[in-house]
Amino acid sequence: MARFYGAIGVGVPKEVSPGVWEDQIVERCYFGNITRIYRNMEGGSKILDDFRVNNQISIVADAFLDENLAGIRYVTWMRTRWTVGSIEVARPRLVLELGKVYNGPTP
Repeated sequence: MARFYGAIGVGVPKEVSPGVWEDQIVERCYFGNITRIYRNMEGGSKILDDFRVNNQISIVADAFLDENLAGIRYVTWMRTRWTVGSIEVARPRLVLELGKVYNGPTP
């Protein structure tokens, strides 16, 4: 099993003006294990195929991740931000399955 150390981006809701809420991205670094390494080229009618990884990363969750479980947006692995496709809760661990390259907001 390979080891993992990287940042996880979490969207935390903040009120920017009365009645208007936006997600503020907070990055925190975590240790864990890479339990599956798998890549997939999604073909189709595009000129360039979409690159997707189906890696699973198992990390030990802290109170911050427990409170903001639904806000997990991405995982930084191999100098790239990857979307989180699914989350398996296996206390005290979280198993995050990665997907496509993340192109959303960053801190």
